[in-house]
Amino acid sequence: MGGETDLNSLLKGLSPELLPENYVFVTLAGFSSELFDSLTPIGMFQEVEGTTLILTENAALNAGLVYNGVFRCITCKVHSSLEAVGMTAAMSAALTAKGISANVVAAYYHDHIFVPVAYAELAMVTLLALSSPVMANYTNSHRSLPSQSE
Repeated sequence: MGGETDLNSLLKGLSPELLPENYVFVTLAGFSSELFDSLTPIGMFQEVEGTTLILTENAALNAGLVYNGVFRCITCKVHSSLEAVGMTAAMSAALTAKGISANVVAAYYHDHIFVPVAYAELAMVTLLALSSPVMANYTNSHRSLPSQSE
């Protein structure tokens, strides 16, 4: 099952869910499977400069790891295709209009958006509004979101 590709269907079915934990991004120059197992990250990406892990704030604190920024994760429950066009852009545009930074991680079944803790509730309201049928139809037909003044 490859997931949904139609932008209107994706936005209508967005179903954002705010996870209860706080998350941080850390980078490790040296990487070991023992450390990985002890941290139980929910995400990992290998970069030239080091291995980036996404883990709970508590795990980072307990391990004495340095991080910048604390985030909440919003999981979009719609099963989106990795080849879908426009969903990330629509979500980013809506959050940008509210001044909310968004770090989007696409996984096989769902997209996960990490937003600063202070803006988590506003981000949820914004994404729920984006998934309303009126906004989804507008976004699909215009390919951009209205400005805050509209």
